[in-house]
Amino acid sequence: MEINNNSFHIQQMDVLGLVSKYATPLYVYDSSIIISQFDRFRNAISYPKMQIHYACKALNNQSILKILKEKGSGLDTVSINEVKMGIVAGFKPDMISYTPNSVSFAEIQEVVDMGVQIHIDSLTLLEQFGIAYGNKIPVCVRINPHIAAGGHNKISVGHIDSKFGISIHQVRHLERLVKNFNIQINGLHMHTGSDILDTDVFLRGAELLFELALDHFPNLDFIDLGSGFKVAYKPDDYETNIEEFGLAISERMNRFTIEYDKELLLIFEPGKYLVSKAGCFFTQVTSVKQTTASVFAGVDSGFNHLVRPMFYDAYHHIVNVSYPQGRPRIYTVVGNICETDTFAQDRQINEINEGDILGFYNAGAYGYTMASNYNARLKPAEVLIHNGKDYLISRRETFEDLLSLQLNPDF
Repeated sequence: MEINNNSFHIQQMDVLGLVSKYATPLYVYDSSIIISQFDRFRNAISYPKMQIHYACKALNNQSILKILKEKGSGLDTVSINEVKMGIVAGFKPDMISYTPNSVSFAEIQEVVDMGVQIHIDSLTLLEQFGIAYGNKIPVCVRINPHIAAGGHNKISVGHIDSKFGISIHQVRHLERLVKNFNIQINGLHMHTGSDILDTDVFLRGAELLFELALDHFPNLDFIDLGSGFKVAYKPDDYETNIEEFGLAISERMNRFTIEYDKELLLIFEPGKYLVSKAGCFFTQVTSVKQTTASVFAGVDSGFNHLVRPMFYDAYHHIVNVSYPQGRPRIYTVVGNICETDTFAQDRQINEINEGDILGFYNAGAYGYTMASNYNARLKPAEVLIHNGKDYLISRRETFEDLLSLQLNPDF
């Protein structure tokens, strides 16, 4: 079963051959879907001066970054090491934006020295920036629009209780800092959260930035509207109508440039939207255990490899690759971590036997990048399908890797 027409095509791939070659657990990505999603997003926006900055926290493997760079993408980063990864992948500093949170000013200074665009989301950091640089280095400010958008409270970041951004109600304080330290504000930025369910909410946030620009910031170079567009997870699920949204935001941006009397650069920062559907996670069933209440299908992985179901209550559609024509039965799919470790509760899946291979859809975003070595488990390998060939892009960890950073002092 496929989620929609632009998802990972398990039926069209030799999954069992890949698993035999690379073992499980295994992340597999299809570059054609990433490219298709990128093109779809770019084509949906008719505003002439637009850039896509891929939010690499979703999936930061060098091979993925290089593919997106070749498509003309910029990079959205949230840490200095993501900045460095982007530069190693070939991104020019002027195509990288850096939007940190709760970092030291020393880290910001190091990124400034790299020539990367800085986004600041607190008044105290902006004051330090003004003291250090005055108007010598332009800076963008991230605004918290106080809009609740996003499917889960842990991924909704634009509401009034969020730690992110400078409150829209603190504009007076923001203006005072800009004036006192002669700070050059060259951009306004917002990000309301992930899994946006109502694009009208997103558009209201954009409207707040437009009003802020017209009333307080006459010398901007760009507006950054972040991302958070929803992708489909379930067979009957829906996703953000990006074409409908593109028409609305393009029309409004074109009107805004007339009002502002300047054609600003418009930036979006999709992450999950570009890579989620391109990835699938494969595990092998190690046990089928029936209790008085459930039938558990245990697999050779856990939330140390795919934490989203436990962390966000996220849904990943699961199929039995080994036995796709089997009779559907009800299973609770669990991992091998020594805690409650549930991938799916009471899920209808084709009959499962020990040794079968299960595939988890929508594993391209926030899967491998959030993996850990909890329970001293090794991180899995990553494979990329590109132009019909499979490439190992990240090897499976070894036991020696687990010990590589540990020291043995003589005590």
